[in-house]
Amino acid sequence: MNRSIPIKERWKMDNEMMFYFNMESRTLPMILGGAVGDALGVPVEYRPRDSYTITDMTGYGTYQQPIGIWSDDTSLTMCLIESILQKENANGLLKRFQDYLENGYWTPDGYAFDIGISTKKAIDRFKKGISAEKCGGIEEYENGNGALMRISPLVPMLSQVFDIDRKVKRIEEVCYITYRHPRSTLACIIYIQFMTMLFNNNDKFKAYYEIAQWIKKYASTGVYARELPHFQRFTESSLHHLRRDSIRSDGYVVHTLEAALWCFLKHDTYKKVVLEAVNLGGDTDTVSFIAGTMAGLYYKMEGIPIEWTMRLNKIDELKDKCKEFCEFITKEFYG
Repeated sequence: MNRSIPIKERWKMDNEMMFYFNMESRTLPMILGGAVGDALGVPVEYRPRDSYTITDMTGYGTYQQPIGIWSDDTSLTMCLIESILQKENANGLLKRFQDYLENGYWTPDGYAFDIGISTKKAIDRFKKGISAEKCGGIEEYENGNGALMRISPLVPMLSQVFDIDRKVKRIEEVCYITYRHPRSTLACIIYIQFMTMLFNNNDKFKAYYEIAQWIKKYASTGVYARELPHFQRFTESSLHHLRRDSIRSDGYVVHTLEAALWCFLKHDTYKKVVLEAVNLGGDTDTVSFIAGTMAGLYYKMEGIPIEWTMRLNKIDELKDKCKEFCEFITKEFYG
C-alpha cells in the first residue's frame, strides 16, 4: 500500500529541487559564458589593439584552431570542477593540470595548444616531487592571471559561505598551486567576492561599490595590506568611468581583472561585454573569458547568443558536467 510522503519530507524535497534549479540557472551560464568568451578570444590572442575587429565567433588565427575551440582557461576551469566533484586535495588538482598538459585532459580536441608559463613551472615543480601547495611562484613578477582565470567554480561552492576566513582559506588553497604571491591571491579573493554578490542576485553596480569598500576594510591589515595600492582603481569605485586607452589587457593579474570588470560594467548585454573584451587586444582569451564569466552569470543563458554556445566544441560535455556539479553542490548543502 502506498503511503503519502510526510509533509516535512516533501518540503525538504521541494526546497532541494528549487535550490538545484537556482544553482543551475546561475552556474551553467557562468561556465558557458566564460567558454564562449574564451573561444571568441583564441583566434586573436596577442594581437595588438585596433589591428582587427571581432563581431562574431571566428576560427584559426593565432593558434590555427577551428571555430569554437577554447583554451586552457576553460580546460583548467573544468579540471577544478572535476577535482571538487572528487573531493581531491591540492595534489589531485595539480595532477589534473599535468594531465591536461601532457595528455590533453579536458581539452576540446585532445591536445593542449596553450598553457601559462607559471602554470607550466608549477607542473614541473610538482613532477620533481614538490607538494602542490608549494608549487606556485612567489616572486613579484609571477603575478599572471593563471589562477584568476580558472577559479570561478568556487563561486557556487562558496555562495552560501559567509565566514570570510573560511572562504579566503579555500581560495588560497586553489590559488597556491600555481601562484603564491599575495597580489595574485588578493585579485582572486576580490573576484570571488564580487562574483558571489552577483550569484546572490545583487545589481552589478551595487556589488562593485560594496566590494570597493570591502577591499579597503579587509586588506587594510595583514598579509594583503601592502598589495592594496595595486588595487586603487577598484577601491576608488571609478573603474567604469575610465577611458578605453587607460585599460590594459595583458596577462598581469591586476590588469586582467580591471579590463574584464571594466567591460562588464560598461555594457548592458552579454554580447557587448565579450565583444568589447576580445577587441581590447593582448591576452584576449583570458580577458574575454573572465568578462564572459561575469556577464554569463549576470545575464543568464537567455543573454548568451545561442549561435555562439552551439558552436562551442564539446558543448554537451560542458553542459553535462555543469549539471553534475550543481547536483553535487545541492547534495553537499542538504547533507
